Amino acid sequence: MQTTVTRSNQRPMPAPLIPHGALAPFALVTSLFFLWGMPNNLNDVLIRQFMKSFEISRFQAGLVQSAFYMGYFLLATPAALLMRRYGYKFGMICGLLLFGTGCFLFWPAAQIGRYSFFLGALFVIASGLSFLETAANPFIAQLGDAESAARRLNLAQSFNPVGAITGALIGTLFILSGVELTGAQVRAMQAAGTYARYLQTETLRVVTPYLVIGAAAILLAILVGRTRFPAVSVESREGTLGMPGHGAYRELLRYPHFLLAILTQFMYVGAQVGTWSYFIQYVQDSVHAPERVAGYFLTGTLAGFGIGRFASAFLMRWIRADKLMGIYAIVNMVLVAIGVLHPGWAGLWAIFLSSFFMSVMFPTIFALGLNDLGENTKIAASLLVMAIVGGAVLTPAMGLLARYGIQIAYLVPIAGYLVVMAYAFWGCHVKPWARG
Repeated sequence: MQTTVTRSNQRPMPAPLIPHGALAPFALVTSLFFLWGMPNNLNDVLIRQFMKSFEISRFQAGLVQSAFYMGYFLLATPAALLMRRYGYKFGMICGLLLFGTGCFLFWPAAQIGRYSFFLGALFVIASGLSFLETAANPFIAQLGDAESAARRLNLAQSFNPVGAITGALIGTLFILSGVELTGAQVRAMQAAGTYARYLQTETLRVVTPYLVIGAAAILLAILVGRTRFPAVSVESREGTLGMPGHGAYRELLRYPHFLLAILTQFMYVGAQVGTWSYFIQYVQDSVHAPERVAGYFLTGTLAGFGIGRFASAFLMRWIRADKLMGIYAIVNMVLVAIGVLHPGWAGLWAIFLSSFFMSVMFPTIFALGLNDLGENTKIAASLLVMAIVGGAVLTPAMGLLARYGIQIAYLVPIAGYLVVMAYAFWGCHVKPWARG
């Protein structure tokens, strides 16, 4: 006798990772993750280049990251306020226009030849990226089913390290000249009156890559403007945030998992940015490699970061995002500790491998922090973007510690991964407090 399976006995089909009709905007927004990966990791090359062309210390060169991430910190809230009124698409267009403008400012900065002008241009670039991250991360997280938000965001963020690799490779090939003068050569050029011209030539090497990236940003702004975006789940039922019943900053105080996410993101970004910012110097100091060889090592570790993103998005089909992140944090504490205790080839490869395991952290912290925030999501996302200022604070701190040896500076990332581990295994599970 033949039996039939009733529809009521069938398991419900899982919601698609990317909803029907949303593939085009998903792909376009994902391209933004690629685009902003380039300037983020060109900074790591700029630090080394500016130490040479402006003859500054590691601490002073670390101010590249301070100027950059202060742009994130100061512009994230204005970005959220504009987007809660005009939407994510408007925020992305504003971000791309600011980003392109900052890239174009590299030309007058190079002509003037002042380090402070470059810092100003980097601040404008980061201001644009603050808009992009405040818009793109929550847009992707809310574009489909809430249960797959972390996986969807990890997938989109997987293209960020591809941009990072591209940026590091561009910097290594087109910014780093490979010319490293000895003290005797410097004195000879100073005596001949050619040293100032050499420094100016080294400074001008940074201009062309940024002009090309700026042009790409303006083109993407046009494409975003011409693309129809769907209303995401929260946006579609949202009124004016900050009004009673529609969410406000004070309501976020009820969610300890979100408040701890801010701290965790601060520490993680500081660990990530610091690791890469001084990696070229770590390679040179540890194994005495030329700057271009060190630049290729930086490109390689960023490739590991990218592989880690794709691998993690795949593994999350079977392993919960928080558990995977906690395991990765433990692995990274061990790897970076090897880098601190055994500077040389063993330490170099250990820190090199740490990029693979840090790959899951930013999008997972972001997605876990936004869980169950409803109409508070946009303003919460802006605060998580502001937490990126950890790169501005902890990178110069590493520069100060580097006075005692570049390997000592890597104690800072270990502290960052300790906080990530605590959040993964405990902090993200803390329940909301009752309303007062």
